[in-house]
Amino acid sequence: MNAPIGTNQIRMAMLVSLGMIAVIGTVLGFQHIGGYVPCQLCYTQRLPYYYVAMPAGFLALVLAMAGGPALLVRLLLLITVLGLLTTAGIAIYHSGVEWSFWPGPESCGAAVDAVGTDAGSLLSSLANTKPPSCAEAAGRFLGLSFAGWNVVVALIMATFAWKGAFGRAE
Repeated sequence: MNAPIGTNQIRMAMLVSLGMIAVIGTVLGFQHIGGYVPCQLCYTQRLPYYYVAMPAGFLALVLAMAGGPALLVRLLLLITVLGLLTTAGIAIYHSGVEWSFWPGPESCGAAVDAVGTDAGSLLSSLANTKPPSCAEAAGRFLGLSFAGWNVVVALIMATFAWKGAFGRAE
């Protein structure tokens, strides 16, 4: 893991970083432009992106481009892999809930932004808002829900990050 870094590590870190930007940008677009209200498991799937994979991936990219310590670049790419595998695991669980393979969490309910924040209409907003269910996919594309696609994309990006962490410096 202490092998030197090269263009392979830079390419993989850049590819994974751009991929994570695309994923988060897409889900935020579906949420804020498309009007899809995420359920609790949808939000939970984002946490490893926000707090583990994206910071580690971006830092690995910056350090690799700056010629930083090879061990640190590779370690950050490995942390990125772990974050992406975590989100893939949560997405597998969520997909199984959607396909009724197993029950979802009892806490799956309305997110904060699904309810109005105007104090005058808060009670009526709460009464009229149907929280999204973790067990119902908001939609499917080519047979997969958003959670299903998150599994696919997170595993692909984890593979690239793995190649950067353990691949040869080219």
